[in-house]
Amino acid sequence: MATEKILCIGDLEAAASKILPVSTRDFYNSGSTNQVTVRENSTAYNKYRILPRVLKDVSQVNTSTTLFDRNIKFPLCVAPAGLQAMAHPDGELATSRACARVGVHMGVSSYANHSVEQITSAGTEIGPIHHVMQLYSMTDREKEARIVRRAEASGCKAIFLTADSPVLGVRYNEWRSGFQAPLGLGYPMIEKTTEQIQQESHDEVFSSFNSDSHSWAREIPWLRSITNMEIWIKGVLTPEDVEMAIEYGCDGVIISNHGGRQLDETPATIDVPLLAQRLREAESESISTGASGLVATSSKRWHWERSVVGSYNGQKGVELMLEVLYNEFKRCMQLTGCKSVSEIRSSSLGIVRSDGPLARL
Repeated sequence: MATEKILCIGDLEAAASKILPVSTRDFYNSGSTNQVTVRENSTAYNKYRILPRVLKDVSQVNTSTTLFDRNIKFPLCVAPAGLQAMAHPDGELATSRACARVGVHMGVSSYANHSVEQITSAGTEIGPIHHVMQLYSMTDREKEARIVRRAEASGCKAIFLTADSPVLGVRYNEWRSGFQAPLGLGYPMIEKTTEQIQQESHDEVFSSFNSDSHSWAREIPWLRSITNMEIWIKGVLTPEDVEMAIEYGCDGVIISNHGGRQLDETPATIDVPLLAQRLREAESESISTGASGLVATSSKRWHWERSVVGSYNGQKGVELMLEVLYNEFKRCMQLTGCKSVSEIRSSSLGIVRSDGPLARL
């Protein structure tokens, strides 16, 4: 039998989908209610066009950029995504090693199946990358503080406070299937054993620790009082919330609709106006090609890619995903005449208009 040839992210997703059980695949791929936002996170890119430049010397193209005071290979890092051990037993450990091998940073989910200590060690033993810790506002402040302290002691650079989840989004596929984490998988960061998880639905696990009384005034000063890590706000989609992040002295925002898994019919992040010009970095989700990465970078957005494709050969699958995206991104830079990330501009893009010819962005 011929070896399966993986040329693009679509090939990798298709190969991974053959391996994953239906309930696992649905958990990774599905969003809330009618999944309008899930679809538009990808289809929104279809209206953008990249404008090539010719006779440019791009023989010495440099794709690297700086994030958290450290160079990374290109403007992409891996998102904090939970339950990665459903895809492969190594889960977040494989992802961390792959990120270190390629040279990009990684986010760690509170729903990780391995501890932050294990995850950070797995990566930093291979290469000098940074990790960040995703965090929910919790009713048990001491438990939340333990997560923060463990993350800081493990060398994490920042807290990514998930701010768009006072309650869990309505995910019909999970409700229909009665989704639970498989037996044998625990959530060490939120201190839930596999036996405890088996007694609750996924919604009940979340509501058992999450606080719906969170607020700017309650969360940010308290976090500042217990950690020296940077504090970023994850889940921002409006200018008003960017201004609030500035007012409370946050170090950054993550422009994100939670992958369409929280409130449905929110805008695709690429279509949100440039909210974060006064902050240092921002995020765009659901980029699946290097060309899309160029579109997002020209809009001053950074992307943290979910790595469920790790089900395809674990660490090697994640490395393959990152290398595919890197090679496509580099080639797009060359074909648009950009020798460095700083040369990528919105003038490199056009947008399809229904009422006339292509408009320059």
